[in-house]
Amino acid sequence: MVERTGWDRRLSVVADGKRLMGHAGAVLLRRCADRTGLTDALAKVLPSSTVVGWRDRAAVLIQLAVAIVLGAANLSESEQLQLHHRPLFGLAASDSTARRMLAALDEATLAGIAKVRARVRRHVWSLLHLRPGGFPWLTVAGKRLTGWIVVDLDATVITAASKKAGAAVTFKKTFGFHPLAAWCANTTESLSMLLRPGNAGANTVADHIAVLSDALAQIPGSSAAKILVRVDGAGATHGLLEHLEALNTTRRTVRYTVGWKITDADEQAIAKLPESAWETSLTQDGSLQEGYFVAELTGLNTREGWPERVRLIVRRVRPSRRHLKKLTAFEQKTGWRYCITATNIRHMWGIAGSGHSQFLDVLHRSHAGVEDRVRTNKAMGLDNLPSASWEVNRGWMLAANLAGDLDAWVRLLALHDFNGLAHAEPDTMRFRLYHLPARLADHARRRWLRIDSTWPWATAFTTCWQRLSALPSVT
Repeated sequence: MVERTGWDRRLSVVADGKRLMGHAGAVLLRRCADRTGLTDALAKVLPSSTVVGWRDRAAVLIQLAVAIVLGAANLSESEQLQLHHRPLFGLAASDSTARRMLAALDEATLAGIAKVRARVRRHVWSLLHLRPGGFPWLTVAGKRLTGWIVVDLDATVITAASKKAGAAVTFKKTFGFHPLAAWCANTTESLSMLLRPGNAGANTVADHIAVLSDALAQIPGSSAAKILVRVDGAGATHGLLEHLEALNTTRRTVRYTVGWKITDADEQAIAKLPESAWETSLTQDGSLQEGYFVAELTGLNTREGWPERVRLIVRRVRPSRRHLKKLTAFEQKTGWRYCITATNIRHMWGIAGSGHSQFLDVLHRSHAGVEDRVRTNKAMGLDNLPSASWEVNRGWMLAANLAGDLDAWVRLLALHDFNGLAHAEPDTMRFRLYHLPARLADHARRRWLRIDSTWPWATAFTTCWQRLSALPSVT
């Protein structure tokens, strides 16, 4: 046999190391939870006891969220990870303890946790305003949406490989669940999420209003003056748009963009548009997008029963091969594929040109970023719901949302100026920081977590720890 490299010459592999830590990034996540006040706040709403052997429920939930960020896909994996980290965090909670904790999260407790999350989020957002660069306002078509909090709603499908409570055949002909969620586009946080059976309707008004109401309750009052809500075609219902209009008050401005299902009346209105009405679309950076056009459709067709402020913006593109079989007779005749956005935006305060059809078109198209939120949440605990119990799965979904918050806060508060980490996705964070090995040592009456100085992101790791440790305590 020809020896190719010789790298394994005189190499032996043994498992006799002591105080060696894998997934050392857990300390960053737990530090973030503690310094932002999340751990202590949860302890006030979760059950407690002085009985010997009682596991603090707040710590159990936080450690479960940390394990989910690190890649745990079920309660057993979370327990194994915590056993490995026992020298750092103390006694681990068994998977049965975690299951009992999740199963005990009734409606009253979940409501208390939602208030805790809102209170902690207010503290975190106040810190974001103080960091270099300030709060992460969105930029659309080259325009910075200063002062506007953008909330994106979307539903997704979580498949199930076995029979579970609430699992049913979905609209995609798969078997599983159909949760609906709302994310903050500014910070990538998951503001609210509703676990629903697999056969839940895509455009159920009551579900959209419930999720939106919970999401708005998560936004600090100091940031809630200007809200933009974006929804896909499932949001184009009378009930939701009327609810959105009713949210406007003297102290709060609510604007929205929603997808719109094109009807025959809409196609007849499009046919009336002169060629001069079509303007070249814009890209996300504000430059012209040649070959794509937008126009104002408002006033050319009747919209009985819809809010008076609704405007319709139509976009046309040359159909791709995969769209040819789905074209209507009108689209086949004209050679264009059309899509319509409904909005109540006449002008967004502080943003020049925000009422123009070109801007409104690209503003709604940037809602597609919600698919990234869905994908990253699935990569962080929501790809599979691990239990046959509805209550446990609902609790797991909450833990996954807390995991998403912790990951977002670590990046926003401590890694905002590190290229490649400030907006990193879960796999990148795990490879560069969270799964970093380390050695736990005792010296000078202190514990030292030592990481390899040659690791390319070693400075980012230590800087992140120092910044999180320096966060002001919650008052």
